Amino acid sequence: MVTWTPDPTFYPSPRLAARAPAEKLAYVASFDPERKNKDAIAVVDLDPASPAFAQIISQVEMPGTGDELHHFGWNACSSCLCPNAPHPHVERRYLVVPGLRSSRIHILDTKPDPKNPKIVKVIEPGELADAGYTRPHTVHCGPEGVYVSALGNAEGKGPGGVLLIDHESFNVRGRWEVDRGPQVLAYDMWWHLGYDTMVTSEWGTPDMFESGL
Repeated sequence: MVTWTPDPTFYPSPRLAARAPAEKLAYVASFDPERKNKDAIAVVDLDPASPAFAQIISQVEMPGTGDELHHFGWNACSSCLCPNAPHPHVERRYLVVPGLRSSRIHILDTKPDPKNPKIVKVIEPGELADAGYTRPHTVHCGPEGVYVSALGNAEGKGPGGVLLIDHESFNVRGRWEVDRGPQVLAYDMWWHLGYDTMVTSEWGTPDMFESGL
């Protein structure tokens, strides 16, 4: 959703972010390691003045089983203020929640009621496979979209890498890398926007670990 002014939760510096009001809600992933029950995002009350402080006040079940929720993140954040690729009028509203095992990515709308988010879209595994990837791991909101690291290629082997998702339509835009060089393994990623540089780490491919080591 486009706003006329920058989202008030976007901050041009870490110092200003540190001065911001404390969050009153937390979104926490929960999953069934046996993959029999549906995973969920729990909503935890963080307001010390609330009678429900430190309690789970609601949860959103995923539509399928076996997702193995892991890392997740917002569709937009302060990186939208990046002067190299500014998108200041995007709203921090949606949670992007991958299933590490299922390769589904769930989009949760936290408005109009942040205490009761709703699933509004599911990106299916085939859409990730079309970009050449599977097993989405880490989500980071970026200046021009949502970056998602993936542990493997469409067959669950190497190389893994990074794919880009539109932060408003949530269509998969494709593989982010232009030239990966000799990189085969993938895991996590983060960047230094001021230097226009991303740093990635490596771990293993899905066919190495999903059936046990």
